[in-house]
Amino acid sequence: MNHVVAEIASQPDCWSRAISLAPRLSAALPRPGERVAVLGCGTSWFMASSYAALRESAGHGETDAFPASEYPAHRRYDRVVAISRSGYTTEVVELLRALDSAGVPTTVLVADGASPAAQIATDPIVLPFADERAVVQTRFPTTALALLRAHLGEQLAPVIADAEVAVRAPLPLHPDLVEQISFLGRGWTLGLAQEAAHKCREIAGLWTEAYPAMDYRHGPISIATAGRGVWSFGDLPEGLCEDVEATRAAFVHSRYNPDGRVPLDPMADLILAQRFAVAVAASRGLDPDQPRQLRRTVILA
Repeated sequence: MNHVVAEIASQPDCWSRAISLAPRLSAALPRPGERVAVLGCGTSWFMASSYAALRESAGHGETDAFPASEYPAHRRYDRVVAISRSGYTTEVVELLRALDSAGVPTTVLVADGASPAAQIATDPIVLPFADERAVVQTRFPTTALALLRAHLGEQLAPVIADAEVAVRAPLPLHPDLVEQISFLGRGWTLGLAQEAAHKCREIAGLWTEAYPAMDYRHGPISIATAGRGVWSFGDLPEGLCEDVEATRAAFVHSRYNPDGRVPLDPMADLILAQRFAVAVAASRGLDPDQPRQLRRTVILA
């Protein structure tokens, strides 16, 4: 079995373990009312975006998300939260050093407690059980997001149940019959849509794009046609499914279930997208554990 396949399937257990840790880690995570920035690179940035939208919409305080390389040094935050699986990523480590010198409290969610990021951060949160052998990230970033959602007070038992369904449910699209997918999201699920597109590109080299769901009809829908797909996470704009179906593109949404599937939490729906990426890779004769031009950790000279 590929590492990535096993790691995708292990997500319900990882999420449960992270949720159980949340009460003990509250002092290391943002307090209500704090002005917070959340950052990461690639997949970690997409999870940061989802958490930022959830935290602010829940009324916990102003929350911004940035790629680590684009952090606005002129802004002032009460705390900066970084997500980094390895803890060695150059942009994250350099930014944490700069924030430490400036006296800004920092939290890092990381898999390796001996990594530079964990050593520099004011409050390291180490999740070794969610670490991965695969190059591409699946269970670590979603486990970090599960922990952050639990810290916001969400009751995630139903989400775990949805994840258990997602690891074994039939895929909503046939991997041999789709040449392109546009992933859509609204609010916190836009980060999930970006991550779903990211996974399909990384694992399978599939042409994918990601957009805010309300913005999709402002141009991007022009590429929708037979043999392509539109996969939407979270709240569905009125009339969108009908507009997509009129293009003859396949439409996927966990709450729009003409095949009778049980609606899934959007984070569990992401598991289906991860599994779909692996299935496309297999249909193309690619090894999902050896993605092209990628390394497990990006360390710049």
